[in-house]
Amino acid sequence: MDSKRAWTVWGVGVFAYLVAVTQRTSFGIAGLEATDRFHATASALSAFTVIQLLVYAVLQIPVGVLVDRFGPRVMIAAGAALMTIGQLQLAAATSVPGGVVGRIFVGAGDAMTFISVIRLIPAWFPARRVPMLTQLTGQLGQFGQLISIAPFAIVLHGLGWSPAFLGLAALGLLAFVLSSALLRNTPEISAPAVQPGIKETAADLAKAWTQPGTQLGMWSHFSTQFAGNVFVMTWGYPFLVSGQGLDPVEASVLLSLFVVVGIICGPLLGGWVGRHPMRRSTMVLAVTFSITAAWLAVILYPGAAPLWLLVLLVLVLALGGPASMIGFDFARTFNPSHRIGTATGIVNVGGFFAALVTMYVVGLILDLLNNNGFSGGNLYSLDSFRIALSFQFIVLAVGVVAVVRVRGKVRRRMALAGESVPPLREALADNRRRRAQYRTELRDGRYLRDSDGDGRGEGKDSDG
Repeated sequence: MDSKRAWTVWGVGVFAYLVAVTQRTSFGIAGLEATDRFHATASALSAFTVIQLLVYAVLQIPVGVLVDRFGPRVMIAAGAALMTIGQLQLAAATSVPGGVVGRIFVGAGDAMTFISVIRLIPAWFPARRVPMLTQLTGQLGQFGQLISIAPFAIVLHGLGWSPAFLGLAALGLLAFVLSSALLRNTPEISAPAVQPGIKETAADLAKAWTQPGTQLGMWSHFSTQFAGNVFVMTWGYPFLVSGQGLDPVEASVLLSLFVVVGIICGPLLGGWVGRHPMRRSTMVLAVTFSITAAWLAVILYPGAAPLWLLVLLVLVLALGGPASMIGFDFARTFNPSHRIGTATGIVNVGGFFAALVTMYVVGLILDLLNNNGFSGGNLYSLDSFRIALSFQFIVLAVGVVAVVRVRGKVRRRMALAGESVPPLREALADNRRRRAQYRTELRDGRYLRDSDGDGRGEGKDSDG
């Protein structure tokens, strides 16, 4: 564990996830081209991503069970193969049904990847590294959005539809080859374990779901992740270009900023969670309220929003990705190791289910407004977007209520076990006292080292 080989395995897993994110988000950049290629309405266009995410969400729990049963290597390689097939199909498609079939394959392959990569980490690294590596996995994978925003968009606009999606298929093939050749489930080669039967598997699934910590993880993921996915995968680019009047380059830069902020904030949030494990749900609620406030400001602004406000919206939405990873930390800490894959699958359903419902309803509202003459013949008018995107507030409210309710259940169980959660004011005061004590010890240690010249103070700091 924690060897060069472990880092190689993790690196290949992160690359496979990066490729999966590229495949997942590519259609958001191609939305306007897809409208022309398939002669699609707004609801038909949203169906591409909605069906893809529906497949992704439906498969999360079965994939979690299969990862616990067969191991991550098989699942990651199989996922890359399915995504390759899906992008080949999409490259050749000329109708909505043909394109949807391609996205179904992409969704199925994508569903197998993230849970499997997360499952690798506890097998190859000590427990103290797991929270930070989980955050890094999620955020490094988001570089895949940059690939879809920049290189893929350049090929799409320069060479056309088919060459662009053939390039994505080639990327999926590379992930398949590397995963098959370099990934291993564990550091040791051991005899195959006795696989549990259907009854045991069903019992583990039931135990994972009835664990309130797993439910808290799922609703945390639900509340924080969906708004960013809706923005990046489907409606963000049309909203910025057709609704807000930005040119495509400005819109692409804003979507790139979304990725960069998520990557920077991921380790910071991971470190905060490590220092304040009792305040994970508080961070979830804070991020959810921030997303709500940012969308309210943009939607209620008279006329097109200024660029600084759109940048602020993207910055806040970008926090949702790292915050959603807190849900997986709930799954890890409230379940035994042999159920982590299953619990992670349950958690991962939350945000993607909320996203697919929101994507479809937004498209449906846009079509209804256009058919009733509200938008004046402009399907993607700013006023239409204001009404359609307001549906997010309903989903955000559902998430907040669920997090607060389940958090109460978790804390009552903790209290029965003799582990209470101190009030936030006391926790912050205690943290300030500990930091002051650390600074004092550090200062005293440096004084000893400087006065003695023998390095004892530095050694004391390291030991302490």
